[in-house]
This record gives sequence, C-alpha cells and structure tokens, in this order.
Amino acid sequence: MKIKITIALLFLILSGTNMSAQQVWSLDDCVNYAIEHNLFLKDFKYATESDEETFKQSKRSLLPNLSANTSYTINQGRTIDPNDNSIVNSNFFSNDYNLQAQIDVFRGFQKINVIKASKLAYKATQEETLQQKYLLSFRVMKAFYDIKFFEGLLAISLEQEALSQNNVDLVNRQIELGLKAGADKYEAESLLLRDQLNVTQSKNQLAAAKLSLIQEMNLENTSDINIQAGLVEKFRETNPQEIITNAIYEEAMGFLPIIKAQELRTLSAQKDISAARGNLYPSLSLFGGYGTGYFETIKDSLGMTIPFRNQFQDNAAGFVGVALNIPILNGWSFRSRIKQQKIALDRAENNLDLQEQELFQTIQQLVQEYNSLLVEYDQSFQNMEAQNLAFTIAQKRYDKGMISALDLFTAKNLFAISQNENLQVRLRAEINKSTLDFYRGLPVFNYN
Repeated sequence: MKIKITIALLFLILSGTNMSAQQVWSLDDCVNYAIEHNLFLKDFKYATESDEETFKQSKRSLLPNLSANTSYTINQGRTIDPNDNSIVNSNFFSNDYNLQAQIDVFRGFQKINVIKASKLAYKATQEETLQQKYLLSFRVMKAFYDIKFFEGLLAISLEQEALSQNNVDLVNRQIELGLKAGADKYEAESLLLRDQLNVTQSKNQLAAAKLSLIQEMNLENTSDINIQAGLVEKFRETNPQEIITNAIYEEAMGFLPIIKAQELRTLSAQKDISAARGNLYPSLSLFGGYGTGYFETIKDSLGMTIPFRNQFQDNAAGFVGVALNIPILNGWSFRSRIKQQKIALDRAENNLDLQEQELFQTIQQLVQEYNSLLVEYDQSFQNMEAQNLAFTIAQKRYDKGMISALDLFTAKNLFAISQNENLQVRLRAEINKSTLDFYRGLPVFNYN
C-alpha cells in the first residue's frame, strides 16, 4: 500500500513538473504570469505600500497627542512625602493617575508640507512600479521572440540536415552504380556531420533561450516551455509619415510612468524645502492634563488613611496652557537642512532632464532602426529568394555530377545564412514595431 502511495505521489510530482512544459504559452500569458510572480516587481509593490502608509501617517500627525500613565510606588526609610513634601521615616506607598494632551496650532506649515510631499512621493512610487511592470513586459517579450528565433534557426538547421542526408543517400546509390568514387562519400558525410553539429548547437541555443524566459517569468519546477507557434509572415509596415521622432516623444511624455514619477519627485522635493523652512518659524501649541492620586500618608483627624475613593476625588487636578517656541540658534542645523533640500531639488530636476533626454534618444534610435529594418527586410527577403534559386540549381547540377560537394555546400550554406538573416530581421522588426507602438500610447500587451 505504501509503495502504491509513493508511486502515486511521484507521478503527481512529475505531472506538475511537466504541466508548464505541456501548456502552450502565448506572449500575453507569459507577460501576465511574470507580472504576478516576478520577485523584483513584488519588491516595488512593497515599496509602494510602505510609501502609502507613510502618507497616511503624515495625515495622522495632525491629530493631538494624547497619553495616559499611572504608577504605584512603595517608599521605605527616610523619604519625602509626595503629598506635602515633608520628610517621613515610615514605609508607605502612593498611586497616581495622569492624562495629558497636546496639539500643535502652528509649526510653520511643516505638517501640511510634509503631507503634500509624502503624497507626491507615494504617487511617484506607484508610477515607478508601473514602469517596472512595463520593463518586465518588454524583457519577457524579447525572451519570447528569442525562442521564436532559435526555433526558426533549428528548423532551418534540420532542413539543411535533411538535405545533406538526402545527398549522402544519393552518393551511396551512385557509388553502388559506379557513377561516383568512394571519396565522394566522405565529402557528403562530412557535410552531413557539419549540419548535424549545427542542429545540436541550435538545440542548445533554443534551450538557453527557453531558460531565459522561464527565469524572467519565475516559472518554477520546469526547464522547458512551449510557446505559441507561428511567425509574422510579412513585416507590418507603418506609414512613414507616422514615424516622426518628435511626435512620438510628445506622446510618450504624456503617459510614460518614469517621466511622471520623476516629475512627482521634483514636486515632492519642492515641498520638502517648504517643510524645512518651517523650522525657522515660531511654533505654537496647546496642552492640558488631568491627574489624581492616592497616598497612604494622607490621614483624617483620627489618624486613619483616607479611603481611595475619597482621595481619588479630592486629589484631582487639571491644567491647560499654551506654549510658544521661538528658534534662535540651533547650530545652524535648520538652515543646513534647507540647503540639503535645495540640493535634493536640483538633483531631482537634473534626473528629470536625464530621463527626458534618455527617452528622446531611445525613441530616436528606435525610429532610425525602424527605417533601417524596412530596407533590410526587403533586401534580406530578395537575397533569400535568390539564394534559394541558386541552391536549387546547384542541387540539380550536383545530382548530375557537374559540381563538387564543396560547391553544393557553399550554395546550401549561403541559402541557410540568408534564411537566418531574414528571420532575424523579421523578429527584430516585430520587437521594434511593438516598442514604438508602446511609446505612441497604443496597447501592446493584454494585461489581466
């Protein structure tokens, strides 16, 4: 019975391990899974939650401070009586209760500015989290298309291997008929071994690409993944008039999270300066309290200690007051703090300029690459068609013994290279087009 249970558990474990490999993953499936399970993105979510709590606490700072305390004290030997400050030599105990409250009336608008600054910082963290979500999506997309590329490369390698195998079979038949010498067999087998090596290398590259996607997704308990089949048959060319760097840049500036985040950081730094300046202003606060106590030394005319209930009422006392604090000199720390906040504002503004510059340069490079890919795609496709025709002719001439195996290998290799180049251009064009669509504000990923 135990053996059967062990086998069943092992079967379930193996089934769970292969489940993700058997599932066919689309690009949107991979992106959504990665967003849900990526640990780095989760860290940004936790940072957002922390900043949210900081913002909420800054609003709570407007509430008054309220505290209550009590104490029970046993005095022995020569001690001051807390009731009348006389010196007594007897042992006694005392018990007191206090309730105190304080509220700030004016502190140079520090709390208001801190609330505004923390709110802006919280919104900035939200935008930065969204930016990380987009960056993760593009990393997953690149890994996804890398798999497609190496799958295509493997298909080309297998096709070349099949052609070499057919040539080996043809040479063997021709040797049997006395039409070719034995040396031709070694040449054909050498080319077959070369193609078999290419197949092995393509499989290894495909496995590495799949591992990269699995790691980006944080997909556990698997070393393989099956993605949705199919390649774009033709590069979707966009109207060249639409691909204008400045126009795309303006569109991206309006929604890109990293730009919004840095703008919010700049505004938050401005509020931090205002909060720091509040330390230079006088502060005004109201305070009050209420207290009572029980003392064993308080006695009546008969020398009996007055009961707790009576003392609790008789000893009650309250107070209210107002406090004004005027800063005069504090080691120049307040003004130093203001200077530090001004430097932080300069850095935030400079980081905003850097982000805008980087965004413009990125879009500029994408547009330049897009225009280049338009030309490369047409040329690579024409080259592939020409090399295909050249290889077909070379194969027929080789079958008739008109060229050597080396000449056939050269033609076949050039055809494979042209297929590889065309495949690479098509996938680069897809990634480039999707990235440009993103910066133009068009939907690229279907998030859950």
